[in-house]
Amino acid sequence: MKILRVIPSMDPEKGGPCQGIRNAIPELIKLGVSNDVVCLDDPKSEYLGKDPFQIYTLGEASTPWQYNKNLLPWLLENSSTYDTIIVHGLWLYHSHAAIKAFKKNTKKSSRLFVMPHGMLDPYFQKASSRKLKALRNDIYWKLIEKKVINEADGVLFTCEEELLLARTTFPNYQPKKEINVGYGIQPPPEYTPQMREVFAKRLSQWNGKPHLLFLSRIHPKKGVDLLIKAYLKLEQELEHLPQLVIAGPGLEESYGIAMKELAAASENILFPGMLKDDAKWGAFYESEVFVLPSHQENFGIAVVEALACSKPVLISNKVNIWREIETEKGGIVEPDTAKDTSNLLKEWLTYSTTQKLEMSNNAFHVYENYFTVAKAAEQFLNGINYA
Repeated sequence: MKILRVIPSMDPEKGGPCQGIRNAIPELIKLGVSNDVVCLDDPKSEYLGKDPFQIYTLGEASTPWQYNKNLLPWLLENSSTYDTIIVHGLWLYHSHAAIKAFKKNTKKSSRLFVMPHGMLDPYFQKASSRKLKALRNDIYWKLIEKKVINEADGVLFTCEEELLLARTTFPNYQPKKEINVGYGIQPPPEYTPQMREVFAKRLSQWNGKPHLLFLSRIHPKKGVDLLIKAYLKLEQELEHLPQLVIAGPGLEESYGIAMKELAAASENILFPGMLKDDAKWGAFYESEVFVLPSHQENFGIAVVEALACSKPVLISNKVNIWREIETEKGGIVEPDTAKDTSNLLKEWLTYSTTQKLEMSNNAFHVYENYFTVAKAAEQFLNGINYA
């Protein structure tokens, strides 16, 4: 089978869908499936040449719609050479161009699937901070995106929760197939002392003890403010709290600046910025628990990376893989409110050493049972082959 993936960008700093593609393709190669990617990045992008698959870069897009005049002609010329086309993400020009080219494709045996990566979640239409964007999406859905979803051969979801939520967001949502193809990550590298050293160099204020770890974008959707407020509250109630490390990009933006100001009341809330490679894995392995009180999280690659490092996760029930984690007791799940986030931290901090060790073991079993890239690759192939 030969698959073409269509996505706006493969820049690793964009995270999310492009990281999911990088996790999946090596395992699919083992199963005899070849994958190419076409995206709207600069052909001189620094990340190019580091992946074991072909990436076609058509030049940077323009306009908020991410329009690129080269995409449709390229798809019309090349898409018929692929058995399956997968469109990653919605609301931008690439999905419109892909369905348009597909309908003109003379190779009748090829198929097109859409993978929304959480972009059909009702959160984005209901959040008070997104009223204008929600109105834009309503209009765009009626004019364009509804056709993309309903005319594709199927819609691919990373978990059952995402599939169920997608049904509740827009009218006239009538996909031909809804397929839970799962999602997985490559196993993390084994721990080395160098990981600790590199992490310590990036964060001189770290006291060398196991910490609480948030590792994601510093963004309002992620509930960073809930986490900081909960930690500040618990500092007044409990003694000897572990340090809280809030790692991720976005510190220079208005929300990130506001979060640093909010956290300034404590010397134990640390902001190292975005962590990569050994520094990132050092942050995971040297932590005692991972925390993400997000208001919306389609899958949460960092959550699964924590599980794979045998770290329990403290998450909101808006992280779509919460059911698997709660069922297997690999973490603690609460609603995404200030009070519940405080309870989330407090419950963990009052656990005994034995309880924490048991949950750490459970965390790795959640990864093994649900989220290895091998399991995800098999589920993915079964899903699209029988669609």
